[in-house]
Amino acid sequence: MKKAHCPPAARSRGFTLLELMLAVTVGAIIAMVAIPLYQDYIMRSKMAQVMADMTRIDTAIEAYRIDNESLPASLSEVFSPVPTDAWGNEFVYLRLQPASRGSRGAARKDHNLVPINSDYDLYSKGEDGRSAGPLTARHSRDDIVRANNGAFFGAAEDY
Repeated sequence: MKKAHCPPAARSRGFTLLELMLAVTVGAIIAMVAIPLYQDYIMRSKMAQVMADMTRIDTAIEAYRIDNESLPASLSEVFSPVPTDAWGNEFVYLRLQPASRGSRGAARKDHNLVPINSDYDLYSKGEDGRSAGPLTARHSRDDIVRANNGAFFGAAEDY
């Protein structure tokens, strides 16, 4: 007896369930690796932009100090409008010199609770938009700070 031969056009050309499951699994694994890497890249880019902006603000404050022989009382004396960080929050400026009522208590502090600057504090509250005086506080770890009177710009957790 002769076997019936199916013409090529009549054969099914779809994927099997196993092939589809394998393709979805491979795609999910790639996404699990790629998405965190991309989010980390975005965060590092924003932090670099904030540090560059803070360097520009620091330079403007120093120019103001030279011109006026004193530090500005607020950033609004130097900038209009006050610059915002990569997360849309205004930069925070606190003049420490000359000492004013409460300025020392509000100063940013390191892990030994020693002020990180003697002239003024300049920082971004980071992605969460919240901060506390000590850099070791939970809400301060993502802050971008100016420390050592401008010798350090970076993440609070790295200081």
